[in-house]
Amino acid sequence: MDLSQINCLVFDLDDTLYPQDCGVWHMIRDRIHRFLIKEMGFPPDVVTQLRTRLYQQYGTTLRGLQTEYSVNMDTYLDYVHAVPLEKALKPNPSMVHMLNCLPPRKVIFTNASANHASRVLYVLGVSDHFKDIIDVYTIAPYCKPEVEAFEIALNRINEEPTKCLLIDDSVKNLKTAISLGMKTVGVGNHPFDSSPHIENIMQLPKVFFPDLMP
Repeated sequence: MDLSQINCLVFDLDDTLYPQDCGVWHMIRDRIHRFLIKEMGFPPDVVTQLRTRLYQQYGTTLRGLQTEYSVNMDTYLDYVHAVPLEKALKPNPSMVHMLNCLPPRKVIFTNASANHASRVLYVLGVSDHFKDIIDVYTIAPYCKPEVEAFEIALNRINEEPTKCLLIDDSVKNLKTAISLGMKTVGVGNHPFDSSPHIENIMQLPKVFFPDLMP
């Protein structure tokens, strides 16, 4: 992929900037379950099935809860993101060096809140490398992978889709990005035939500089 043709790197946050198995998602998932049980009164034996259905039908559990139960966004996000990130993440000087090697403008595009994204970036030690955070509030009432969410994000970025590269762990998000003309790179456990794929974010430079990477 020719880096000179890309003006903006658009990074997903959770399970993209850090490994899926590091523990962050497990803590957030547990908080979602506790919210459904303690704050909404669902029986414990139905919450996994409910969360899965809402995620598959609406894109995020929050979007489904808003649509079907009029859940307050602030209340939900404050609750589920109240996790000790420092237990799972730590400053990553290698990521700082990797981001320094990639000159285009960099932004975060996430279904989480900007507050959560800022905390993740701070703990990783990479806050200064991202010029903007496009979060769930920015794209409301939509969310990834909805086309409307991407259109809002691209308008905020103010670049042609063909000049933007999405780095994301979700195949659904990659598909939407491609449909709009964006370049894409998949990250993590779910390869997608239409995108270059890397196992973790630290391999991103090999997409642009394969001859220099081991």
